[in-house]
Amino acid sequence: MKIKELLLLSFLAGSAAVSAREVIDFNKGWAFRKAPATTDVMQAATVWNGRWDSVSVPHTWNAHDMQRNVNNFYEGTAYYKKTFDAPAEWNGKRIFLRFEGVGACAEVYVNGRLTGSHRGGYSAFACEISGELKAGARNEVVVKADNAARPDVIPVNHQLFGVYGGIYRPVQLIVAEPCHIAVTDHASSGVYITQRNVSRRSADVKIRVKLDNGSLRPVSLVLETLVSDAEGKTVAARRHEISLSAQGLQNYDTELRINKPHLWQGRRDPYLYRVTVRLTVDGRVVDECVQPLGLRHFEVVAGKGFYLNGERYLMYGVTRHQDRWGKGSALTKADHDEDLAAIMDVGATTIRLAHYQQSDYFYSRCDSLGLIVWAEIPFVNRVTGKEWENAHSQLRELIRQNFNHPSIYVWGLHNEVYHPHAYTAQLTQSLHDLAKTEDPDRYTASVNGYGTAEHPVNMNADIQGMNRYFGWYEKRIGDIVPWVEGLEKSYPDMPLMLTEYGADANLAHQTEFTGDALNWTKEFYPEQFQTKTHEYHWSVIARHPYIVASYLWNMFDFACPMWKRGGVAARNMKGLVTFDRKTKKDAYYWYKANWSEAPVLYMTERRNTDRETRVTRLTVYSNVGQPRVYLNGRELQGCKKGFTDVHYVFDDVTLVDGENVLRAVAADKQGNELSDEMTWHYSGEKRRTKADAASEKEHSGF
Repeated sequence: MKIKELLLLSFLAGSAAVSAREVIDFNKGWAFRKAPATTDVMQAATVWNGRWDSVSVPHTWNAHDMQRNVNNFYEGTAYYKKTFDAPAEWNGKRIFLRFEGVGACAEVYVNGRLTGSHRGGYSAFACEISGELKAGARNEVVVKADNAARPDVIPVNHQLFGVYGGIYRPVQLIVAEPCHIAVTDHASSGVYITQRNVSRRSADVKIRVKLDNGSLRPVSLVLETLVSDAEGKTVAARRHEISLSAQGLQNYDTELRINKPHLWQGRRDPYLYRVTVRLTVDGRVVDECVQPLGLRHFEVVAGKGFYLNGERYLMYGVTRHQDRWGKGSALTKADHDEDLAAIMDVGATTIRLAHYQQSDYFYSRCDSLGLIVWAEIPFVNRVTGKEWENAHSQLRELIRQNFNHPSIYVWGLHNEVYHPHAYTAQLTQSLHDLAKTEDPDRYTASVNGYGTAEHPVNMNADIQGMNRYFGWYEKRIGDIVPWVEGLEKSYPDMPLMLTEYGADANLAHQTEFTGDALNWTKEFYPEQFQTKTHEYHWSVIARHPYIVASYLWNMFDFACPMWKRGGVAARNMKGLVTFDRKTKKDAYYWYKANWSEAPVLYMTERRNTDRETRVTRLTVYSNVGQPRVYLNGRELQGCKKGFTDVHYVFDDVTLVDGENVLRAVAADKQGNELSDEMTWHYSGEKRRTKADAASEKEHSGF
C-alpha cells in the first residue's frame, strides 16, 4: 500500500488518530566521524562501524583549529549517525527532520536512502522521512556535512569569517498528522503574518497559512485563527470551514482588525501579541502553530533618521558574529543570552546580524527585548559568477523562516562584493526584486566598502550601507567628517547607513602614544587607538542625522581563519568584548556611557599600567555629570569636556615614581555615589622614537 493511502486510512480512522503535532528534541546520541567524501555514503558508514566518536548536537569539528591556525583547518566532509526507535503508533503519521543549521552543505539519509539535501550553512531545512521510516522498529539517520568553500554556495570562501563545519544548531524530529500546517515550505513555520495601517487607533493584520494534505482525497477541516494579548486574552479571531485539497500546498488567508492596539515600541516597550493558527476536525486539534506579533511601523527618512510608529527612534547599532572561543558556532541558549545581555547592557537599540542568518532563538529574543534587527545572507567578499541560484535560495529561506519576527526591519542582500561590477549589480537587483516579492513591507539593503555613491554596484536596494574604517584601513580618523558631509551635500535623498566602522584592539598592546592613523599591516594593535577611533567617530555620527543608522564593528572579537594580524592568529579583534566574552574593552564603556540609561563612571587605560610619561592624560566616561578625580588622595583640577557630554579629560596629570592610585567619584540622579579606581605605575620616561613623538603631538588633534 502506498504512503498516501496509509495516511488517508489513518486520518479517516477517527479520534484516536487525531492529535496535534509532536516536536521531539533530536540532539543527543549522535556518532561523529571526519572522513573524505565518498560516493556511497551508506556503504562507507557501515565500514566505519566502531570508529565513531559520541557527540551531542550542537556540534562542530572546527571549534579549535579554525580559531588557532591560519589557513590550516579541517575543511571538507564529516558524517553524523544516529539510531532511534520509532513507535508503532507513528504508522500513518507524517514524519520530518528539521535541521536549523548544518555547515555548510548537507545530505540526509534514512535507513540507507537519501531523503534530503541542502546548500547553505546558516539557514534551516526540513525533509520528510515518512516513506523511509519504519514504525515499530529501529531506524538509522546518517548526515553528511561538508564545509569546503564552493563557488556556487555563499559565502564562497572563508576570508572574512570561517564557516564552521557540523550540525551546529539544534535538530528536531516532527511527528504530524497527514493534514497539517506545512513543515517543508523552506523550513518556515508555514504561517505568514503581515500588518498594514498600524496606528494607535487600529491595525489590520493578515495571516496566511500554508496547509499540506498528505492523503489522496480532500479533507474537511476547520481553520481557526486567534490573536491574543500578552495576558492571553483573545482580541481577534476568525473561523473557516475548508475542504483541503490533496493536490499540493494550499494557501488560506485570514484578515483581522485589532482596535486600539498595544504597539511594539522597541526597547521602550517590546509588547508582543500571539497568533495561534489551529486545525481541527470535529473539535479535535489536528495541528497548531503559535507565532509572535509585534504591531509596529518602520520608516527610514533620508537625511532625518529612523522612525518607529511615527516617532524618531535613535539607532544605536552594533554588529554580531555568532561564534565564540572554544565553541565555534555550536552555541547554547545560554551563550546567546550572554551575548544579548552585553548588547542590552551597552545600550544598543539595533543590531546587524552579520554576515549570515543566525539562530531562530536569537531573533525571537530580539523580538522580546525590543532590539531592531538587520538580517542578511552571507553574500560577502567575493563573486564567482556561480552563486546566483544559491544567493536567491538563501535569501528566500532567510525571509520565509524569519517572516514573523517583528524586530526585523531590513533584509541585507550583500556586503562588499564587487567584481565583475555588471554581474554583481544585476544579482543585487534580482535579490532586491525577490525580497520585495516575498516581503514588500520591509526594506532591503546592500553594503559597499568604498564609501562613494557612484560605485557601480550601489543604488540597487532601498538602503545604501557603507563600511568605513577611517584611520585604520584608510586615511585618518578625522576624515569621516568630509566624507559624510560630502555625501549629505551631493546626495541628500539617499538613505545612508554607516554599517561598519572601528579598529582592532589587542589587549596585550598598550601605549600612551596614538596618532590619528594606524597602519593595520603592522603587528601593533593598541587598545588606545581603538578607543580613540570610537570616541571620535561616535561624536560625528551623533551630530549627523543624515546617517540614518550606524553599526559599529564588532560587538565581539571573532575568528578569521585566513588572517594573522596584530600578533594573534585567526582573529579579528575589532570587538568591544574579547572572543571569550570575559573582558570588556574601554570602547565598550564609551558606548555604554553614551547610549545606556544606566549610570556609568569609568576611567580608561586601566590595562596600560606601566606608564610611559610622567605627565600624562586621564580620560573618564561619566553619564552622571562631571566626576571628581583624585590622584594619590589629591583632587585633580583642569577637567574639560571631550567629544560628547559624557567625555571628561584631565590633561597634565603628573605621576610620582612608583605606584599611582586614581579614584573617580560622582553621584547619580538619586544621589547614589558611584566610584571607580585603578592603579598606574611610573618608573621613568620610556625611550621614544621620532614616530612616537609625532604620534604624541597628534594625540589631541581633533
